[in-house]
Amino acid sequence: MAVDRSAGVGDPHLLSTAPHAYSPAGGSLPRLAAGLSPDYLLHHGICPSSYTEDGALRVLVSADADVRTALEDLTLAYGTRVEPQRVDAAEVQRTIERIVASPTSNPDEALGSDDDDSLLSDLRDLASQPPVVRYVNFLVREAYESGASDVHLEAWRNGLTSRMRLDGVLTNGPQPPSGLHYAVVSRIKLLAELDIAERRRPQDGRIRVRLEERELDVRVSTVPTMFGESVVLRLLDRGGQPVNLEDLGMPRETLGRVAHLTEKTHGLVLITGPTGSGKTTTLYAALQRRDVMGEKIIAVEDPVEYQLRGVTQVPVHRPAGVTFATALRSILRQDPDVVMIGEMRDAETAEIGVQAAMTGHLVFSSLHTNDAVAAIPRLVDLGVPEYLIAATLEGVLAQRLVRRTCDACRTDCEPPPEQMARLATSSGASSRLTRGSGCPACRGTGYRGRVGIFELLVATDEIRDAIAARAPRSALRAIAGQQGMLTLQEDGWRKVLDGVTTPEEVLRAVQD
Repeated sequence: MAVDRSAGVGDPHLLSTAPHAYSPAGGSLPRLAAGLSPDYLLHHGICPSSYTEDGALRVLVSADADVRTALEDLTLAYGTRVEPQRVDAAEVQRTIERIVASPTSNPDEALGSDDDDSLLSDLRDLASQPPVVRYVNFLVREAYESGASDVHLEAWRNGLTSRMRLDGVLTNGPQPPSGLHYAVVSRIKLLAELDIAERRRPQDGRIRVRLEERELDVRVSTVPTMFGESVVLRLLDRGGQPVNLEDLGMPRETLGRVAHLTEKTHGLVLITGPTGSGKTTTLYAALQRRDVMGEKIIAVEDPVEYQLRGVTQVPVHRPAGVTFATALRSILRQDPDVVMIGEMRDAETAEIGVQAAMTGHLVFSSLHTNDAVAAIPRLVDLGVPEYLIAATLEGVLAQRLVRRTCDACRTDCEPPPEQMARLATSSGASSRLTRGSGCPACRGTGYRGRVGIFELLVATDEIRDAIAARAPRSALRAIAGQQGMLTLQEDGWRKVLDGVTTPEEVLRAVQD
């Protein structure tokens, strides 16, 4: 790097402003690096850290970096002797990130600027470097092509790591370029129109991405952690198509009963399960069985994950005052035949949904419960009286997602004795099962894709009477079992015996 000795600064593209000479009295870490852009520090693998007792500037230097010219620059810029201290490259990276993320109540003390505008310019320049742009683009494309639902960029002591959620399980993803971890986070925040200078509070945003003919809606969430900001990207395929009810993996008897529930003219149909169990997919599949040309169908969602032809979809927007409850009050004046509520999260939403079911509407919604029977006490907890539950509830479908055994590397195997004991209770149990050995098609996991396991509680007259009489869960389960309800565990073990999944997956998804 050529140095203009008369000006006392190095390459103007690497230094944000001319640094001043500093005395040991002003030796805090952010002040020591004032005037040096993060780009400059990362490029050379150096970072001022402190003053020595004799007034020399101690500079952290990457162990494998050639920094002779850069040290000459610092000698001229700071007007004092420079003492290099060789450390690991990761230590230099962490120190630079700590400087950039250092909170200050005085904008004039921000890194490398006399005002906030100069700091933001440095951050934008850093985030616009070609390696950073290429990595972020590659990360999103790789996540999409591998079928990932989420991308996690997590800040740790040694920098930023990348993981992707494939088929519900986190696996390692493409790692950020060395020395550009902070720049990657800034790039994503810029794309999501977030405040790149704010690193002390959580932020949420979204990015629209077009890949060939597909349009992705990427929801961005950032949170501050001990070692910097962690970012999660949720990928929603706007161009994707919802699956049919027949493709979800329901047993034949369960599928027939669920199909009958979707054809009701009024009442309440609930889908239950934890986050990420496919509830919204099932709700969309149910709506597709309705006559969209002959009925008015309105859905209130957070967020809108797929665009359904013929369905009026209302996104929740809390900053504008559009919640599930407020949207429901409005859409009931839109003369709907079928209403879909993304989730019953509070008492007001549950009350309006049940009232809509009472007044001649068919209402689909979801709840977070462990099984189908638990939906009833959950509605009671939300303030819905038992007699209204008994009068409106048509059925509850509980579900989980388990990973499918990879077809490309499927092999026969013999399960351990403890798993055989569980399987022995299922009819047609076999001593040989299948599992994936790992191959490029499944990224070495032995699994590819997911399938649902289900438990359906149909509100028969006996069930309604028990609900109205405030019967305990055990009594409701006993009645449902007598009426042929297949539990989550039973459906899971059936899929193990059919070679669809493995015992480990069923045990992971459903704990006895």
